[in-house]
Amino acid sequence: MVSIPGGTFVMGSNAHYPEEAPEREVRVAPFWMDVDPVTNRAFAQFVAATGYVTECELAPDPALYPDMDPALAAPASAVFWPPEIPTAPERITDWWRLELGACWRRPLGGESGLDGLEDHPVVHVTFADALAYAAWAGKSLPTESQWEFAARGGLDRADYAWGQVFEPGGIPMANYWHGRFPWENLLEDGFLRTSPVGAFPPNGYGLRDMIGNVWEWTMDAFDEPPPAACCAPSAPTAAPERKVLKGGSHLCAPNYCRRYRPAARYPQPTDTSTSHVGFRCVVPALILRPGVHGAVDVSSGAW
Repeated sequence: MVSIPGGTFVMGSNAHYPEEAPEREVRVAPFWMDVDPVTNRAFAQFVAATGYVTECELAPDPALYPDMDPALAAPASAVFWPPEIPTAPERITDWWRLELGACWRRPLGGESGLDGLEDHPVVHVTFADALAYAAWAGKSLPTESQWEFAARGGLDRADYAWGQVFEPGGIPMANYWHGRFPWENLLEDGFLRTSPVGAFPPNGYGLRDMIGNVWEWTMDAFDEPPPAACCAPSAPTAAPERKVLKGGSHLCAPNYCRRYRPAARYPQPTDTSTSHVGFRCVVPALILRPGVHGAVDVSSGAW
């Protein structure tokens, strides 16, 4: 973890999506934050220690989802699959598929696994799954204001976590979509899906992957009317509780979803897991004391 100093900053943006407005001054107390999103390796340690079973590994109760096709009452999660032909990005069901058996251990469903993905962010975790990990580790999930303050890395009002220029010198600064989403991925950042943590430069506070790679859960409820569906499917229920996701993911693209910015936000139903949503944790400043180089390793859950 690294120490985030706290302070006053301008949260939100008046220049992008409506749900980010209005810009307002917010004060955040000091806290500690995970350098990286929680990885498959770290989540596996949690599961091994506790026997925890994620929500998408359990069959949903049809009584809770009266509009659900009974054939889908099986363990499953939403996986992105790029269409083979040009497709309008608004047709979200053309590229999101409910994949039976998909979960954090099998990110693509079927016979997929975690070989080579140990240091990639864990995905297919619901809000409750993220809370369970955080409680085991003695941490919590960040509030939206904590998350955005940290993502800005001291660059107040900057559009991006690294400044005002999207790709300085033409170099990608995070894992996001290059090409015409959702059917053409030029792989200019080198990754088709998620990337290992630390593949891109840290921000001013030493945090990595705050932008792109995977969306991240926060504690805050998304109370405004939701924007048009773009970033993730919704569970088949009438009115699920929604929490704010931050940071964008490897599916955010200049031609479609420009949410690879600290101010960007998106509502996610708490009972919905996908192949591009993960999380990281925080701890109040009074609990930890600086270690070597100002960082503390609490990834074992035993600190």
